[in-house]
Amino acid sequence: MKQMTFFAALVAAILLGTSCGGNKTQNAEQAETHTADRANSALEVDSLLAHAEALAGKEVTIEGVCTHICKHGGRKIFLMGSDDTQTIRIEGGSVGKFDQKCVNSVVRVTGILKEQRIDEAYLQNWEAQLKAAAAEQHGNGEAGCSTEKKARGETANTPEARIADFRNKIAQRKASNGKEYLSFYFMEATNYDIQP
Repeated sequence: MKQMTFFAALVAAILLGTSCGGNKTQNAEQAETHTADRANSALEVDSLLAHAEALAGKEVTIEGVCTHICKHGGRKIFLMGSDDTQTIRIEGGSVGKFDQKCVNSVVRVTGILKEQRIDEAYLQNWEAQLKAAAAEQHGNGEAGCSTEKKARGETANTPEARIADFRNKIAQRKASNGKEYLSFYFMEATNYDIQP
Protein backbone atom coordinates (compact mmCIF):
# COMPACT_ATOMS: atom_id res chain seq x y z
CA MET A 1 0.00 0.00 0.00
CA LYS A 2 2.85 2.41 0.89
CA GLN A 3 4.56 1.69 -2.43
CA MET A 4 1.37 2.44 -4.35
CA THR A 5 0.90 5.76 -2.50
CA PHE A 6 4.54 6.70 -3.16
CA PHE A 7 4.21 5.77 -6.85
CA ALA A 8 0.99 7.84 -7.23
CA ALA A 9 2.66 10.86 -5.56
CA LEU A 10 5.68 10.49 -7.87
CA VAL A 11 3.50 10.38 -11.00
CA ALA A 12 1.53 13.43 -9.80
CA ALA A 13 4.76 15.39 -9.18
CA ILE A 14 6.08 14.52 -12.67
CA LEU A 15 2.81 15.58 -14.31
CA LEU A 16 2.75 18.87 -12.36
CA GLY A 17 6.37 19.56 -13.24
CA THR A 18 5.81 19.12 -16.96
CA SER A 19 2.51 21.01 -17.04
CA CYS A 20 3.87 24.01 -15.07
CA GLY A 21 7.07 24.30 -17.06
CA GLY A 22 5.55 23.43 -20.40
CA ASN A 23 4.72 26.96 -21.50
CA LYS A 24 7.51 29.22 -20.29
CA THR A 25 6.59 31.94 -22.79
CA GLN A 26 3.06 32.20 -21.39
CA ASN A 27 4.41 32.26 -17.80
CA ALA A 28 6.89 35.01 -18.69
CA GLU A 29 4.16 37.06 -20.38
CA GLN A 30 1.92 36.71 -17.31
CA ALA A 31 4.77 37.83 -15.04
CA GLU A 32 5.46 40.87 -17.25
CA THR A 33 1.76 41.82 -17.28
CA HIS A 34 1.57 41.47 -13.48
CA THR A 35 4.68 43.64 -13.06
CA ALA A 36 3.27 46.26 -15.44
CA ASP A 37 -0.06 46.28 -13.58
CA ARG A 38 1.77 46.80 -10.28
CA ALA A 39 3.85 49.61 -11.83
CA ASN A 40 0.70 51.35 -13.10
CA SER A 41 -1.21 51.04 -9.82
CA ALA A 42 -0.68 53.28 -6.84
CA LEU A 43 -2.13 53.14 -3.36
CA GLU A 44 -4.27 55.98 -2.17
CA VAL A 45 -2.98 57.79 0.93
CA ASP A 46 -5.90 56.52 3.06
CA SER A 47 -5.17 52.90 2.11
CA LEU A 48 -1.44 53.29 2.75
CA LEU A 49 -2.06 54.74 6.22
CA ALA A 50 -4.61 52.04 7.03
CA HIS A 51 -2.07 49.31 6.21
CA ALA A 52 1.12 51.17 7.21
CA GLU A 53 2.20 48.78 9.94
CA ALA A 54 2.27 45.86 7.48
CA LEU A 55 3.92 47.92 4.71
CA ALA A 56 6.68 49.52 6.82
CA GLY A 57 10.11 48.85 5.35
CA LYS A 58 8.73 48.00 1.91
CA GLU A 59 8.74 49.86 -1.39
CA VAL A 60 5.33 51.29 -2.19
CA THR A 61 3.83 53.67 -4.73
CA ILE A 62 1.23 56.16 -3.61
CA GLU A 63 -0.70 58.98 -5.19
CA GLY A 64 -2.27 62.02 -3.56
CA VAL A 65 -2.70 65.77 -3.69
CA CYS A 66 0.39 67.67 -2.56
CA THR A 67 -0.78 70.20 0.02
CA HIS A 68 2.58 71.58 1.11
CA ILE A 69 6.25 71.68 0.23
CA CYS A 70 8.68 72.68 2.97
CA LYS A 71 10.21 76.05 2.29
CA HIS A 72 13.47 75.01 3.93
CA GLY A 73 15.09 73.42 0.88
CA GLY A 74 12.02 71.78 -0.69
CA ARG A 75 13.08 68.34 0.54
CA LYS A 76 9.70 67.41 2.04
CA ILE A 77 6.20 67.35 0.64
CA PHE A 78 2.91 66.27 2.17
CA LEU A 79 0.32 64.23 0.28
CA MET A 80 -3.32 64.32 1.34
CA GLY A 81 -5.86 61.55 0.95
CA SER A 82 -9.63 61.90 1.35
CA ASP A 83 -9.26 64.77 3.85
CA ASP A 84 -6.61 66.62 5.83
CA THR A 85 -6.55 63.97 8.58
CA GLN A 86 -5.19 61.51 5.98
CA THR A 87 -1.81 63.07 5.25
CA ILE A 88 1.67 61.58 4.88
CA ARG A 89 5.09 63.23 4.80
CA ILE A 90 7.36 62.39 1.87
CA GLU A 91 11.08 63.04 2.28
CA GLY A 92 13.25 63.71 -0.75
CA GLY A 93 15.62 60.82 -0.15
CA SER A 94 17.52 60.06 -3.34
CA VAL A 95 15.38 62.46 -5.42
CA GLY A 96 16.61 65.42 -3.37
CA LYS A 97 14.54 68.55 -3.82
CA PHE A 98 10.91 68.48 -4.97
CA ASP A 99 9.66 70.79 -7.73
CA GLN A 100 7.46 73.68 -6.54
CA LYS A 101 4.92 72.57 -9.18
CA CYS A 102 4.01 69.67 -6.86
CA VAL A 103 1.87 71.96 -4.68
CA ASN A 104 -1.86 71.58 -5.45
CA SER A 105 -1.08 68.82 -7.97
CA VAL A 106 -1.64 65.07 -7.87
CA VAL A 107 1.78 63.53 -7.24
CA ARG A 108 2.73 59.85 -7.59
CA VAL A 109 5.63 58.82 -5.36
CA THR A 110 7.54 55.56 -5.15
CA GLY A 111 9.70 54.98 -2.12
CA ILE A 112 10.28 53.11 1.11
CA LEU A 113 7.65 53.46 3.84
CA LYS A 114 9.32 54.11 7.18
CA GLU A 115 8.09 54.17 10.75
CA GLN A 116 9.11 56.74 13.34
CA ARG A 117 8.37 55.71 16.90
CA ILE A 118 7.80 58.25 19.66
CA ASP A 119 8.38 56.67 23.07
CA GLU A 120 9.48 57.86 26.52
CA ALA A 121 13.19 57.71 25.61
CA TYR A 122 12.53 59.90 22.55
CA LEU A 123 10.63 62.43 24.68
CA GLN A 124 13.34 62.51 27.36
CA ASN A 125 15.97 63.14 24.68
CA TRP A 126 13.84 65.97 23.27
CA GLU A 127 13.51 67.52 26.74
CA ALA A 128 17.29 67.33 27.19
CA GLN A 129 17.80 69.11 23.86
CA LEU A 130 15.37 71.82 24.89
CA LYS A 131 17.20 72.33 28.16
CA ALA A 132 20.48 72.63 26.28
CA ALA A 133 18.85 75.06 23.82
CA ALA A 134 19.83 72.75 20.97
CA ALA A 135 16.36 71.94 19.67
CA GLU A 136 16.21 71.93 15.90
CA GLN A 137 14.13 74.77 14.57
CA HIS A 138 11.74 74.11 11.72
CA GLY A 139 8.79 76.08 10.53
CA ASN A 140 7.80 79.04 12.68
CA GLY A 141 10.02 78.92 15.79
CA GLU A 142 10.44 75.87 17.95
CA ALA A 143 6.78 74.92 17.74
CA GLY A 144 7.42 72.81 14.61
CA CYS A 145 6.07 72.74 11.07
CA SER A 146 2.30 73.24 11.19
CA THR A 147 1.70 70.86 8.26
CA GLU A 148 3.69 68.06 9.89
CA LYS A 149 1.91 68.65 13.21
CA LYS A 150 -1.45 68.42 11.44
CA ALA A 151 -0.40 65.16 9.76
CA ARG A 152 0.38 63.73 13.21
CA GLY A 153 -2.86 64.98 14.73
CA GLU A 154 -1.04 67.38 17.07
CA THR A 155 -2.76 70.42 18.54
CA ALA A 156 -0.14 71.78 20.97
CA ASN A 157 1.91 74.84 20.02
CA THR A 158 5.02 74.79 22.22
CA PRO A 159 7.60 72.03 22.44
CA GLU A 160 6.73 71.44 26.10
CA ALA A 161 3.02 71.16 25.30
CA ARG A 162 3.78 68.83 22.38
CA ILE A 163 5.82 66.56 24.67
CA ALA A 164 2.98 66.50 27.24
CA ASP A 165 0.49 65.73 24.44
CA PHE A 166 2.65 62.84 23.19
CA ARG A 167 2.89 61.43 26.75
CA ASN A 168 -0.90 61.53 27.09
CA LYS A 169 -1.35 59.77 23.74
CA ILE A 170 1.25 57.12 24.65
CA ALA A 171 -0.58 56.48 27.94
CA GLN A 172 -3.88 56.12 26.08
CA ARG A 173 -2.32 53.71 23.57
CA LYS A 174 -0.75 51.64 26.35
CA ALA A 175 -4.13 51.37 28.07
CA SER A 176 -5.93 50.38 24.86
CA ASN A 177 -3.47 47.93 23.27
CA GLY A 178 -0.37 47.67 25.47
CA LYS A 179 1.99 49.52 23.11
CA GLU A 180 4.14 52.15 24.86
CA TYR A 181 4.91 54.21 21.77
CA LEU A 182 3.26 56.13 18.96
CA SER A 183 3.94 55.25 15.34
CA PHE A 184 4.17 57.89 12.64
CA TYR A 185 4.78 56.84 9.07
CA PHE A 186 6.57 58.68 6.28
CA MET A 187 8.09 57.78 2.93
CA GLU A 188 11.59 58.22 1.66
CA ALA A 189 11.14 58.89 -2.05
CA THR A 190 13.13 57.14 -4.76
CA ASN A 191 11.03 58.56 -7.61
CA TYR A 192 8.12 60.95 -8.13
CA ASP A 193 5.99 62.29 -10.96
CA ILE A 194 3.52 65.14 -11.11
CA GLN A 195 0.43 63.68 -12.75
CA PRO A 196 -1.20 65.50 -15.70
